[in-house]
Amino acid sequence: MFNALVLNKEEDQKATGEIQEIDISQLPEGDVLVKVDYSTINYKDSLAITSSSPIIKSFPMVPGIDFAGTVEESSNNNFKTGDKVILNGFGVGEKYWGGLSQKARVNGDWLVHMPKEFTSKQAMAIGTAGYTAMLCIMALENNGITPDKGEILVTGATGGVGSVAISLLSKLGYNICASSGREEHSEYLKSLGASNIINRNELSEKGRPLNKERWAGAIDSVGSHTLANICASLKYGGTVAACGLAQGFDLPSTVMPFILRGVTLAGVDSVYCPLKDRITAWDRLASDLNMDQLNEMISTIPLSEVVDSTHNMLSGKTHGRIIVDVNS
Repeated sequence: MFNALVLNKEEDQKATGEIQEIDISQLPEGDVLVKVDYSTINYKDSLAITSSSPIIKSFPMVPGIDFAGTVEESSNNNFKTGDKVILNGFGVGEKYWGGLSQKARVNGDWLVHMPKEFTSKQAMAIGTAGYTAMLCIMALENNGITPDKGEILVTGATGGVGSVAISLLSKLGYNICASSGREEHSEYLKSLGASNIINRNELSEKGRPLNKERWAGAIDSVGSHTLANICASLKYGGTVAACGLAQGFDLPSTVMPFILRGVTLAGVDSVYCPLKDRITAWDRLASDLNMDQLNEMISTIPLSEVVDSTHNMLSGKTHGRIIVDVNS
């Protein structure tokens, strides 16, 4: 028997979560059994656990789109007992039982080997948020957005994606503008490497089809009017890597930034990202992330505090990365 956070839902009611003892026979099918060391809370986890969005497809469900741990059993040729592994996405915590549990059984094709530079705790300090941030930077690089091109905007800057993105961009030599509604965290953002901070309200309302050219590139986890205003403010040939919808899933924009300035809107998906790109992203994180800064942006909670923490995240009362020690 082992502990897991289990969500249940009665018809027309919001899902409720509680820690339950689970027998290993109750785990779903899969060819790799993992002893989970740590999981984490991402924005999507908060939406799922609080029933703020219809992310979870069936109940009961063990949420958690991330985990890091050690292989206990495997019939998959790519993994053996004792291997350290990471899982991000692939519908885990949405369609399949996820990482907020002491054990998980999954399809081995969803796993990546943990880079030797990381412990399980560090891997979850990065989690899907940090892995997504790296995918966004790779998208900027693939479109020729190098440090000499100009300033990079990062929205949702105090969140997980934003925090890791700023740290990574800073180490790679970029000049960074952080957009945040959390003035009390200005020093935190500067410590990560942001040289300029703007209030998110500058971007959150309906704007003009084209604005003054301002940023060479952007990483946006907000969407809606914010993303539209970013596109309207990018320099000629600029790129925005879009990975979230904290403000909304709409995009009230025009074609003008794209056909008059050659702007690129690069969508970044972390859930079903091909294995090759996942491995590249994790290898890049091992070499490009400032581990001292990573340690400064984390807080660790036990499984029993997850539900409260998800409500706090959606209320804007958290910042940085929240790690879940599923064994405490």
